[in-house]
Amino acid sequence: MPRIAFLECSRCHLHHHAATPQTVCTACAGALYVRYDLSAAKGPAQRDLIGTTAADKRWSGMWRYASVLPDVEPVTLGEGWTPMLRSRRHANVWLKEEGANPTGTFKARGLALAVTMARHYGFNKLAAPTAGNAGGALAAYSAAAGIEAHIFMPRDTPMANQVECLAYGAHLNLVDGLISDCGRIVAERKAAEGWFDVSTLKEPFRVEGKKTMGYELVEQLGWQYPDAIFYPTGGGVGLIGMWKAFEELGELGWVTGKRPKMIAIQAAGCAPVVRAFEHRESGSTVWQDAHTAARPQALRRLPDPRYRAQIQRHCRCGQR
Repeated sequence: MPRIAFLECSRCHLHHHAATPQTVCTACAGALYVRYDLSAAKGPAQRDLIGTTAADKRWSGMWRYASVLPDVEPVTLGEGWTPMLRSRRHANVWLKEEGANPTGTFKARGLALAVTMARHYGFNKLAAPTAGNAGGALAAYSAAAGIEAHIFMPRDTPMANQVECLAYGAHLNLVDGLISDCGRIVAERKAAEGWFDVSTLKEPFRVEGKKTMGYELVEQLGWQYPDAIFYPTGGGVGLIGMWKAFEELGELGWVTGKRPKMIAIQAAGCAPVVRAFEHRESGSTVWQDAHTAARPQALRRLPDPRYRAQIQRHCRCGQR
């Protein structure tokens, strides 16, 4: 497994030590990338060992790429190695079925790595804002690691997402507002509450978990790049992670050729990344009055308070 050499700011390229936990760049608040000593993993011969050694076989899913992930004991629920399905409508199009992950979305990858490193650093309380799916993943992996999860989500988040957090024993907080309001609350309270913030791009390891999508799809295509990747993105961590994977694949000499074109897709009612790209801005800004049709109105109803109390009473970790 590789040694983390340093953490690098994605904006100003300042180096930070990885021996102690880091959040964002101390100089410019940019997101941090994990940089490794990859010398021992270079070359096609090392690539072809993936999944064949005793150490690789011990773990399923994304941990087959231990040679490009931190050298730590994983908190795993079997995430990763999701199917690549050929499209029945369009020739030469493949669909990566991330719904096969634990908790049903690709969020499992990023939170698996973030919680793994949180346990490694000795944290016992994690917090994050969520629109739903990340909250369920954080709750599940925190439960597996024996760490408290404090989750903030908009009050109109579908009931299924709320129940998932409660079932895994997380501390769920419903907020009258958007996910940005949830993020503000986490930022305001984390110091006093002793929470470590695992929000999108507020720590370096969710990107590392998401980058395994890039390694997987390239391996599943016979160690060849696709021409393009269409990616439905919220915060963009998966898009960033896959681009980092392609950068590492080139450095390792595992894949040659032109990197894929990366195409981000956002809902018209909330598209800050698309707007920033079209306006050639250096960063995205908050989208005012965000709205989408992604959540049918029927799914927005909150659970009856009686049922919510029963869920909280009976679905905490360690209870029935």
